[in-house]
Amino acid sequence: MEKRRTVPVKLAVESDDAALLEDTVDEFLWAADYVTHHAFEGEYVTTSKTTLHDGTYEDVRDETALHSNHVQAARNKAAEACKSVVEKWKQGKKASMPHFTSPHLVYDHRTATFHDEYVSLATVDGRIETDYVLPDSERDTPHADYFFSDEYETTGAELHYSNGNWMLHIHCKLDVESDTSKQDATENGTVLGVDLGVNNLAVASTGTFWTGDEFDHWRREYENRRGDLQEHGTRWAHENIQSVGRKEEGRFKITLHRISNELVAEALDHGCSVIAFEDLTDIRERTGASWGHKWAFNRLYEYVEYKAAEYGITVEQVDPENTSRRCSECGFTHPDNRESESFECLKCGYENHADYNAAKNIGLRYLRRNQTGSGGGAPVGVCLNSGMVNANGEYEPPAEDSARAGVHAESPRL
Repeated sequence: MEKRRTVPVKLAVESDDAALLEDTVDEFLWAADYVTHHAFEGEYVTTSKTTLHDGTYEDVRDETALHSNHVQAARNKAAEACKSVVEKWKQGKKASMPHFTSPHLVYDHRTATFHDEYVSLATVDGRIETDYVLPDSERDTPHADYFFSDEYETTGAELHYSNGNWMLHIHCKLDVESDTSKQDATENGTVLGVDLGVNNLAVASTGTFWTGDEFDHWRREYENRRGDLQEHGTRWAHENIQSVGRKEEGRFKITLHRISNELVAEALDHGCSVIAFEDLTDIRERTGASWGHKWAFNRLYEYVEYKAAEYGITVEQVDPENTSRRCSECGFTHPDNRESESFECLKCGYENHADYNAAKNIGLRYLRRNQTGSGGGAPVGVCLNSGMVNANGEYEPPAEDSARAGVHAESPRL
């Protein structure tokens, strides 16, 4: 299996070189938009990279000064965006033709050469060399642990421009041998289901809750600070608004790192080989979450994914449909089963916190989607706070009376 890391590195770009990068980014975004328009021209949206390449490559090369690999990267961006639109249509959701506006540019080993103190980047007019702006500490930083590590391989990068800074998000990879085979992870593993939400940022099937109180408090606090500064309307106020945004993001990242560490620890404590989340696509529409919450959900998933990989734990997403309405005990699904944070099954009478019920359903859905064994082998199940339930809904009590109970613990069934 692979462990992947992304290390953000600030670049010290001279003004002349910055102009070249801006031109290259503009042409890259134009190329991605051109391919997207081509994909939408026919009766059906084209998502095949090969077909899009055949229909657009020569045109883009003629119209831009992009490196051939940049042209291919722009095509890949467009193809993935078109696939996302088609998937939403299949689910009966609204989606329009993508348009690329965020300043970014994809690099690989043909278009970027990484050195110890600087990087060489291809542009629309030759290459530029720009120094890294690195932290003072040479130890215990992502740069030292991954980018400059002899163990990790640098596979590419994505260049971003924001708030006057050029940031190179460098992708690093390490091949490791997992202690658990893919088959064992599916057939002989234990799943930790995780539900994400607004009031509770995360709830595990073991009954542990991570509330959103702190997140919401600081989100409101920073919104008030920005509002006060916007009333002044001065250049000083505008600069301070940007500073507030950076502080807000930094605080939230610390919180999400803590939660991700605890989620992985929860999986390790219960011997889980898989952590299952709901699919994060359209989570705002399903949960009423703000843009800030969606950012937090995506970032939390990314943190858990790469931290879990260090322990050979797989992180997956499952279809979220009806996970909050389905009874995790008897399987009966009805909108009236849930009212706010309370869940009570209209059929069997099972009662519990709605988010905890959803977390169990997420784990069960992963099992039912992936379980291929029949009968033999080690137990397979979703880890609960008072035992385990398998894909058939059969309950197994904990091996010890001291089994860990979460915030909303269930009593062992008799």
